[in-house]
Amino acid sequence: MSDTATDSPAPTAEAVLLHLCKSVVAYPDDVSIETSASGDRVRLDVTVHDDDMGRVIGRRGRVASAIRTVVNAAAAKDGVTTEVEFVE
Repeated sequence: MSDTATDSPAPTAEAVLLHLCKSVVAYPDDVSIETSASGDRVRLDVTVHDDDMGRVIGRRGRVASAIRTVVNAAAAKDGVTTEVEFVE
């Protein structure tokens, strides 16, 4: 878990993801991101408060899809590809 993405393999993508998730949820202090890297692929596991899971996924997954799109664009600056998963 990290609030700062200084030692992350994708600091820009992680910072953008953290900002987007905290902006959408009702409990921003409960947002955490676990990062794992394999080569140039970075997996970002997002955990939010139970009541906020619906907010980050959205209707038919539209919010989650939009978050993934923006994070992938930010990851280009880090030179990696990302996989964003919302963990219950």
